Amino acid sequence: MRFFSKKKTPKDDYLINEINKTKLAMEAAYSNFENVVDPDLIDCCIFELNAVQKRYKFLLKQAKAADNNLSLNP
Repeated sequence: MRFFSKKKTPKDDYLINEINKTKLAMEAAYSNFENVVDPDLIDCCIFELNAVQKRYKFLLKQAKAADNNLSLNP
């Protein structure tokens, strides 16, 4: 039995794509952080990790808000 089917919009596709790209960027940032030894590069990696994590949280909030809007507007 099927209750509701959610239609994906171009905005949904964009958010999913951006979340996936950000996850890859976060993996790369963690990898870079684990492999650097120069203190200046360590600082740079920390800043990069913080920026990517904040972007990821922002995109997840956007996706959650979009999902809630779909649930409220049948």
